[in-house]
Amino acid sequence: MSAPSVTPIPITTISELKQHHSQLVRLGLASRPEHVRRLLAFLARDPAGVPYAARLLAHHPDPHPALFNPLFASLPPHHAAAFLALMLSLPLHPDHFTLPRLLPAAPLPLAAQLHALLLKLNFHSHAHSFNALLAAYLANGRADLASRLFGSCSSPGDLDVVSWTTMVGGLCRLGLVDDARKLFDGMPERNLISWNAMISGYVKAGRFLDALEVFDQMRALGIEGNGFVAASAVVACTGAGVLARGREVHRWVEQSGITMDEKLATAVVDMYCKCGSVEEAWHVFKVLPTKGLTSWNCMIGGLAVHGRCKDAIELFHEMEREDVAPDDVTLVNVLTACAHTGMVSDGHNYFNYIVQRYGIEPKMEHYGCMVDLFGRAGLLDEAKKVIDDMPMEPDIGVLGALFGACKIHRDLDLGEAIGWRVIELDPQNSGRYVLLANLLASAGQWVDVAKVRRLMDERNVSKEAGRSVIEIDGEVCEFQCGSLCHAQEKEIFAAVKDMMRKIRLEGYMPDTSDVLHDITEEEKEVPLQYHSEKLAIAFGLLRTRPGDTVRITKNLRVCRDCHEATKFISRVFEREIVVRDRNRFHHFKDGTCSCRDYW
Repeated sequence: MSAPSVTPIPITTISELKQHHSQLVRLGLASRPEHVRRLLAFLARDPAGVPYAARLLAHHPDPHPALFNPLFASLPPHHAAAFLALMLSLPLHPDHFTLPRLLPAAPLPLAAQLHALLLKLNFHSHAHSFNALLAAYLANGRADLASRLFGSCSSPGDLDVVSWTTMVGGLCRLGLVDDARKLFDGMPERNLISWNAMISGYVKAGRFLDALEVFDQMRALGIEGNGFVAASAVVACTGAGVLARGREVHRWVEQSGITMDEKLATAVVDMYCKCGSVEEAWHVFKVLPTKGLTSWNCMIGGLAVHGRCKDAIELFHEMEREDVAPDDVTLVNVLTACAHTGMVSDGHNYFNYIVQRYGIEPKMEHYGCMVDLFGRAGLLDEAKKVIDDMPMEPDIGVLGALFGACKIHRDLDLGEAIGWRVIELDPQNSGRYVLLANLLASAGQWVDVAKVRRLMDERNVSKEAGRSVIEIDGEVCEFQCGSLCHAQEKEIFAAVKDMMRKIRLEGYMPDTSDVLHDITEEEKEVPLQYHSEKLAIAFGLLRTRPGDTVRITKNLRVCRDCHEATKFISRVFEREIVVRDRNRFHHFKDGTCSCRDYW
């Protein structure tokens, strides 16, 4: 006679599960592992089912670790610890798969207790348990304990590639990238996860050129990459602003046969946008077989920061025609496009339209965009009204947008009031002090400028040095304001003087309004010559020919003088100069800028 059976039925509530369980009991099937596992899998999804799951396991006639183990990965740590206590009380010893499922989410006290249990059960040398313990200590920010555990092995050969990679990745996540690199260089064996852990670790730390150096090392060894490594390398190119390297990585992806999924394709689009070639970004975007919301947002945002407002708005409408609903990121990008081209009424209309049509609740960044929209146009009263009418207290970003607008439009009274408020909200940001000092200096209030300087000294806040990066023929060079450390130092300084002399002959006049010191105009002009972008452009002129494009990435906002000078340089030396600053892109060509001096 065959054993009774029960047809599985869909279970949606605990009440239905109890009915199903009672049916299994009546049929004598309640103890069968396949039925118990199904019941437990459902109960683990809902915290309300945890007590029932505990009773089910406590009364099981033949408990086994295989019944408990699936629960540990899905339960919150405190529930998982309670089930482990139940397991030990039965008494039932964990197996090799129990503790590795408990450890990843374990807080430090629980991880330490599980470490002791591993030693007691003699699972300490088991690879899965050992690696899970490493990961738990690193996840809790205890690199010291993880390193001590890692170093407890008698020889590196006792560690597998997962152990090494866990340490490298964990140290990178904790910002200890130099320590991670030492371990990475000493690895007896590496896999793709290892390479990506080191590359992405450098990327997250903002050390983009180091990330590309590791990527080059991987390629030199003939190791085939995957989508994760490719995405990390593309993001490194984006961060460094190195277009030629970005193109090279893009070609490598295509030649390697790596699948260009939406995530990777979006990273490539973003790279081209942020490295100054919005046309190449558009080409990649256009041929995407499927475009998700992230892809649309990336391309619209790219067009916006390049000052191509009409193209950004048209793409937004195309997205609507494709029935892709915008989100809060889309709204930021559309408002940014309008703000960068002075389309005030359009920006205001789009804000109302997108919010009402798509039910998007405006967030802090959206109000910041509206303040920026009005502020750039000199409508400071309207910008202030946006802040006054906000349903939340303005943050540093919103107030900073109004502060910047006051500096641009020389509103001393409002600017000074907002400036001191911004400094108190963001006391370690040197840019806030410099902006206020510039505003005060433009009004000749040198006593107040000195007060700002003293406050910086008292708070040990140093002015962030201007830095500009230029990529020429695959070589990446960084220049810092006022100083130069380069093999062609003499030639570059000579080129700067020649460059400035020639554009003066064409009508350029230095703008010294942002120079803080109360000195003569002639003295003020000297430091302007050696701003980092001027040094980088001079180097670019030495290494390029008329008709070439020179691309500069700057860490700060371009100053008025450098903006004006670069317009003259582009015409006199017949170069297209693309400058990516903290806020946007400027395309200088034939004596004009793509921003039309609205920035």
